[in-house]
Amino acid sequence: MPQKETKELVKVEPTRPLTRFEEMEREFEDFVRRPFSMLMPSWWSVPKMPEVAAPAVDIFEDNGNVVVKAEMPGMTKDELDVTVAEKVLTISGEKKKEEKVEKQNYYRMERSYGSFCRSFTLPSDVETDKIKAQFKDGVLEITIPKTAEAMKKHRKVMIE
Repeated sequence: MPQKETKELVKVEPTRPLTRFEEMEREFEDFVRRPFSMLMPSWWSVPKMPEVAAPAVDIFEDNGNVVVKAEMPGMTKDELDVTVAEKVLTISGEKKKEEKVEKQNYYRMERSYGSFCRSFTLPSDVETDKIKAQFKDGVLEITIPKTAEAMKKHRKVMIE
């Protein structure tokens, strides 16, 4: 009879630090699922599936444009979708696993996979028909020109 292969369980940790409330919520959920988990060794925990991480986004003004930069490591431009509807910019996509892993032994799994969708309300003074998007080195950069009227509205305020 062939000997059964044993595998170490994979512990998945979030990609961002948890807030105190999220930490308490996680501990409570663990306790409810496994009330005697405090009596078990720490290596005997059930792994959790990684959460799909929404891309980190920066939004700023530069040379009369509103610029949106989103980090999309490991993705291609074909896996992304950028839409604008009524002053709302939506970035969505799906990060797929590179390979189907069944027989490999994992010691740690932190990369997330799956669909995501982020929406942002644009300032009312941008020209949505002139939006340009560029994807390079895992960073999506969207440039939205501000209207001429919006650029005139800025003025320096004196501090007393």
